[in-house]
Amino acid sequence: MPMTRLETLKRKLIQLEAAIAETEKRLPAHSTKPPVMQDLLELEDERDQLLRELREISELAPDGTGGRLNE
Repeated sequence: MPMTRLETLKRKLIQLEAAIAETEKRLPAHSTKPPVMQDLLELEDERDQLLRELREISELAPDGTGGRLNE
């Protein structure tokens, strides 16, 4: 059974959260390295976009259909 768009986005969100946590572990307490900070900012931007998409799907499917959109 194919995953719904909502399920796909939720799975991607979990992966992004893990990547953000891993990147945060690479940040030193002092003297933050610009490449690591750039990685973190890019991951957070991607996460924010994903959260916007999830909110939009939830608004389109308030009846609990789980975001089953015709794609």
